[in-house]
Amino acid sequence: MLQIIIHYGIHFGLPLIIALVFFKNHWLKAYGIMILGMLIDLDHLLANPIFAPNRCSINFHPLHSYYAITVYLLLLIPRKTRLIGLGLVIHILADSVDCMLMQV
Repeated sequence: MLQIIIHYGIHFGLPLIIALVFFKNHWLKAYGIMILGMLIDLDHLLANPIFAPNRCSINFHPLHSYYAITVYLLLLIPRKTRLIGLGLVIHILADSVDCMLMQV
């Protein structure tokens, strides 16, 4: 249960905090863009089974690969892609924490 709270707290809470603190005038737009980072979970549809509760997504699914993560980090550099990159990196962070908690 704690793992679920932490996982979804990072997925939804961290983007909200960042949006409210750093994008005060356009927080809702910033939050929405960062939440779109959840779309990378569509790559789970390529796995068999689609959902496995004890599977670590990092470097298993194509959009969670180390190559993809490198691209997400590079998206943080240009101002125009920063929010998209931030949403993707937060998503990877949530999944990484999930993987670490599974090992405990």
